[in-house]
Amino acid sequence: MTTGADGRGLAGFAALLADPTRAGFCLALLDGRAWTAGELARAAGVAASTASDHLTRLVAGGLLAEERQGRHRYIRLADPGVAQLVEELAARAPTPATPPRTLRAASEGAALAYARTCYDHLAGRLGVLLHDALLTRGVLDRSGGLALTGTGVTWLAGLGVPVEPLRATRRPLVRDCLDWTERRPHLAGAVGAALCGRFLDLGWTVRGTGRAIRVTPAGRDALAETLGLDPALLAPPASRGSGPARA
Repeated sequence: MTTGADGRGLAGFAALLADPTRAGFCLALLDGRAWTAGELARAAGVAASTASDHLTRLVAGGLLAEERQGRHRYIRLADPGVAQLVEELAARAPTPATPPRTLRAASEGAALAYARTCYDHLAGRLGVLLHDALLTRGVLDRSGGLALTGTGVTWLAGLGVPVEPLRATRRPLVRDCLDWTERRPHLAGAVGAALCGRFLDLGWTVRGTGRAIRVTPAGRDALAETLGLDPALLAPPASRGSGPARA
């Protein structure tokens, strides 16, 4: 298969992520927001001048896009395809051998593994549960590659997510995205993004710190009923197996 790239070009592109600071910027931007250069520098613990050099390289390489408003330089991932690339590379990266050193770090890691955004769709345990439940309920079918079914169109409409506007976008309706923590697919594409937004609008989920997503008590019951899941599967990580769940 011809891709138009050669070994030198691929190596140069891969080198964009072959630096912990640049890779960290891309991981942070998986929350789907636009960050200022200063925010990214502080998150990575590097000087503003160092961050600026790295960001310029990532923008030039097509992984990031920038917008300027007044004195501020806002940075975001260039497109959903970049988000998929970063998430899938993270899923294939070795698991750190050193466990978190603080309770806060461990809690933040558990929250991200439970539910987070991958650019504009749900990832983590919640994202994989959603993906699998939609296959089980016949909303999705993968007999000829992952696809939205007629049943799925009706199901989405009942949830307040009309499909026709999604078809008008340039994105695929549904797509597998390999999950970084679960090492299994979660749902991406226009439908994945629409469901993430709809759950937030309904108050079933709320944003936590950074990329983290929390399921509210009402959302836990609603998602369990809507997706046909055991509510215990939707319990937050701190309470799984340790008594009543709390949001």
